[in-house]
Amino acid sequence: MTDLLFRDDAYLREAPAHVTAITSEGGIMLDKSVFYPTSGGQPGDSGQLVWHGGTLDIATAVKGQGDGVVLLPAEPAAMPAVGDRVHQKINWDRRYRHMRMHTALHLLSVVIPLPVTGGAIAADKGRLDFNMPDALDDRAAVEEDLNRLIACNMDVTEEWISESALDAQPDLVKTMAVQPPRGGGRIRLVRIGVGLETADLQPCGGTHVANTREIGRVSLGKIEKKGRQNRRVYLHFA
Repeated sequence: MTDLLFRDDAYLREAPAHVTAITSEGGIMLDKSVFYPTSGGQPGDSGQLVWHGGTLDIATAVKGQGDGVVLLPAEPAAMPAVGDRVHQKINWDRRYRHMRMHTALHLLSVVIPLPVTGGAIAADKGRLDFNMPDALDDRAAVEEDLNRLIACNMDVTEEWISESALDAQPDLVKTMAVQPPRGGGRIRLVRIGVGLETADLQPCGGTHVANTREIGRVSLGKIEKKGRQNRRVYLHFA
């Protein structure tokens, strides 16, 4: 099990840790991690490990068993040993763009109030797939509505509810194909806005900015028809 430092502070860029295991595939596990592992459409973080006598570039992070995080080296190289103290540093510019785009996609699901069938995040763009039988009537209006929400400078916060409480509010789950991870007894919610001025509230384990002003202006990209009822909507930083 790994202490998920990124969950407590998405802005934490580096931290000390100890190596707890080296996997059979050559991955590295630490007792605590600033590296976000690939999940929920958000890519795993890249970065670097530094220890006495060594440096190792990390290509990405993936989920291990339970809350474990496995760091995958960019190429074969000398590895730290189990028990070694290391200093971990993420590629902050890349992570921060993921955070900005992830929060923007939550708001995209507000201005296009249709069931979400998939999604993905990258440093330069993101996309959501919607159960959208008909094309958007006015994409320019959708883009303007989205930027208007972003410009409201809303705080982005997290809270936790029980699995039974989520079951009693199924409308909180916008994704059709992917359900929030269960088994821990509670679910993390990400809220954009406050109280009656909440713009969005949904289960999410990803990293987000603290305020929508950090997103900046965005633009809708191409909209692709994917199957009989699905459409893929791309989002870019303007």
